[in-house]
Amino acid sequence: MNKLVFTPAYQLARMIKEGQVSAVEVTQAYLNQISQYNSQLNAVCTLNPDALETAKQADAALAKGENWGALHGVPITIKDIFETAGLRTTAGYKPLKDYIPTSDATVVARLRGAGAIILGKSNTAELAGDYQSANELFAAVNNPWNLNCTAGGSSGGSAAAVAAGFSSLDIGNDVSGSIRQPAHFCGIYALKPTDRRVSTAGQIPEVPGQPKCIRQMQTVGPLARCVEDLRLCFTLVAGADVRQPDVPPVPFDTPSQKSLPDLRVAWIDGWDELTVAAEIKSAMQAVASDLTEAGVRIESWIPPLDIEEILQLCDRLIAYNFVYSQPVFATVKQRIPMIFREMTQGEKKLREISNMGHYLPQLFNPTLKGYFAALTERDRIISQMDRVMDAWDVWLCPVAMTCAFTHRPMGTFIDVDGRKVPYLLANGAYTSLFNLTGHPVVVIPIGFTKDVPIGMQIVGKRWKEMELLSIAEKLDRIIGGFRLISL
Repeated sequence: MNKLVFTPAYQLARMIKEGQVSAVEVTQAYLNQISQYNSQLNAVCTLNPDALETAKQADAALAKGENWGALHGVPITIKDIFETAGLRTTAGYKPLKDYIPTSDATVVARLRGAGAIILGKSNTAELAGDYQSANELFAAVNNPWNLNCTAGGSSGGSAAAVAAGFSSLDIGNDVSGSIRQPAHFCGIYALKPTDRRVSTAGQIPEVPGQPKCIRQMQTVGPLARCVEDLRLCFTLVAGADVRQPDVPPVPFDTPSQKSLPDLRVAWIDGWDELTVAAEIKSAMQAVASDLTEAGVRIESWIPPLDIEEILQLCDRLIAYNFVYSQPVFATVKQRIPMIFREMTQGEKKLREISNMGHYLPQLFNPTLKGYFAALTERDRIISQMDRVMDAWDVWLCPVAMTCAFTHRPMGTFIDVDGRKVPYLLANGAYTSLFNLTGHPVVVIPIGFTKDVPIGMQIVGKRWKEMELLSIAEKLDRIIGGFRLISL
């Protein structure tokens, strides 16, 4: 195994700049890893034919004393929903199978501007619209730890690529868990920043040439193999963007540098009505035990929020956004089989929580008044969440009710310890809340079932990503750690 492909991006950047290794050598190592194993995982859907040539240019620039930036010569992959100039961008959507953008998405431009080398595009769900990464253009993404299981979605290709050593880091999007759930399923790290912290300009699911419809709950963030790489990538891509005026020029916060005993850590192993798999609950309880032993003050806490009300509001807002942004939702007939499965499969009590019937009116007959009413309700919940989070530095909670599951049609129930849980609820019950409130979240790996990883969400205060990352790094030293995979 070539250890270079599992070396963190920040270390690779230093090694390249110090001449310990060349950009060409690192890029070739990743291309070899992709060539050898991608046929098993289907994580990378499009390779960049210019990657090696760009690596040569990076080495030549260094030889002349030029520094392209913090990622000079470091190879990365990009989720196939972000436009990449001169490189096919499909979003897993047939009408875009030959789409080659003429400009970069803002986040892509910023990563290129920092010297990163784009190896290729990582596979995704069609128009980023599923908790599995499957579409009609490319084979479904398999989990690197168990090929019979999904890598998650919609950033499943991103998570699988990072976990399998195809890339040093990836950039994904998250509207209801699409960065965090795949990180949990694949045993890697991820950051969902504060809502509107990172520009979404040049991002699909709005197909090119269509109005920008998704203006709430949609975030962009990195997937990596350590917290330091999350921090590095985040600081490169975040910030105001002339292409998207509603991204505010909020400066990065300064971490408090609190010691472990001074941290105020809230913790939950699951809501009673949203019981997680026993192995996730056990891993969360082990986290609490390990942190307590390390001197962290950790307290069981359930926020005084109506989680059922919140999940239904999330569904309504997603419906309002997606009915206009995604052709597959605009022609609802294509989603009827999935909607039927979601409404009929799973325990009745759980279907009442995750009932697509609640937002079918928004899909079939959206109204401006209804949209504004949903946004007003969202404002109330954000304020409420800000108030209750004020007592804590971070809140630890599960990522999903389930670990990685076997491939299946969208909407098919998930077996969670013998309970039939509706598909959307099993995957999004613990992630959607933070898309609604906009709070930043870091995911770190905390353990394994017999064959797949388990991750945990670390939730921070809005606009306090640097503090959150600092705390996550401290906690990760006690409870986490990326585990090398043997493909």
